[in-house]
Amino acid sequence: MLRLEGLTKSYGALRVTDDVDLAVEPGELRAVIGPNGAGKTTLVHQISGLARPDRGRIVFDGREIGHLAMPERVRLGLARSFQITSILPGFSVRENVALAVQACSGSSFRFFGDASREAGLNEAATDLLARFGLIGRDAVPAGRLSYGEKRQLELAMALATRPKLLLLDEPLAGTSHAESRQVVETLRALKGKVTILLVEHDMEAVFALADRVSVLVYGRVIATGTPSEIRADPEVRAAYLGEEAA
Repeated sequence: MLRLEGLTKSYGALRVTDDVDLAVEPGELRAVIGPNGAGKTTLVHQISGLARPDRGRIVFDGREIGHLAMPERVRLGLARSFQITSILPGFSVRENVALAVQACSGSSFRFFGDASREAGLNEAATDLLARFGLIGRDAVPAGRLSYGEKRQLELAMALATRPKLLLLDEPLAGTSHAESRQVVETLRALKGKVTILLVEHDMEAVFALADRVSVLVYGRVIATGTPSEIRADPEVRAAYLGEEAA
């Protein structure tokens, strides 16, 4: 589904991703872990189109997409969430999802109208709100949601675009323990239904969810394997996991 070949990105003298090779299979939940400053978010930026690599190739679903802008990649089936939630705080929860459905569906786009009044959009939004446990919050302005609820809403909006590949940049960041459990259960339910590339610091969640884990350190992939293989890898333990793997 996704293949990165020699992906390299520098900012001045700092090389943030360094000749990264990575292949994600259809239906796989692949986690990318590593210490702060390892280049994880920059890697996601390059895949999503927010940043252009200096060199290397990004092949998505058999097509080279490195030259495409972010909206074009979304239309091909690539969706992402951010470390900081990206929602429309003044719109209701339902309106946020309905607008995401509308943008993908190609229906008439009346941004300042009430998209949730259109029957087709409303039905699709209701299905997504139910999946993410937000039905009872549908009329609430999105800016008033708890942080965990905002994460759930952002995931619902990403799923509204019917992605083939979902890029998730630290979806558990800032969530409470209960909210983290809800997000983990949501991701578990999505496994196998959509290909997921997950960047996350919560090792308990990573090892519970991931089919395979890639470890990024100083912009380079130093290991890829199953969660048990990564736990046991001495180079990974020395570079990142340390006592977390004990």
